[in-house]
Amino acid sequence: MRKFFVRSAVLAIALVVSGCVSPPASPPPPPVVVPRPVPLPPSPAVPQSLDWRDWAVTPGDWSYRTDATGSVAAFGRSGGSALLTLRCDRGANIVSLSRPGASAAPLLVRTTSLARTLTARAADAAQATVALEPRDPLLDAMAFSRGRFLVEQAGATTLVVPAWAEIGRVVEDCRR
Repeated sequence: MRKFFVRSAVLAIALVVSGCVSPPASPPPPPVVVPRPVPLPPSPAVPQSLDWRDWAVTPGDWSYRTDATGSVAAFGRSGGSALLTLRCDRGANIVSLSRPGASAAPLLVRTTSLARTLTARAADAAQATVALEPRDPLLDAMAFSRGRFLVEQAGATTLVVPAWAEIGRVVEDCRR
């Protein structure tokens, strides 16, 4: 029986000691992997349609005013310089079409019904200008083009300009 007590005592001591030991630690949680943002390759440029009538209109608005020589319609961003100007000079009986730049390169004006290349002259250091007679069919084509017309010149930004009433107002001012 003594063996029984010794074994029981050893077993009791083992149980008491095992109760003092902390339970085994749970394994640490796996590290949180934060994915690094992968830079996307630049999206390919949307090819511009071959038909200029589908191109986006150049940002800006038309404004109209009269002055001592006639009237002026200017297209551009509010507060900025004009990107395209139509001026009626009643004394000279001429409608001039101007855009910034001292280039005398030809201007191509394209409407839904007519396209014409015009010889520009550098009016001053800041403007390329074309003079048209008030009854020139190109002016009517610009005024009545379906929503927009295009002005191209080598070395300058192509303008896709909305066909608003200000164009017709300047033309009519010169026809009176």
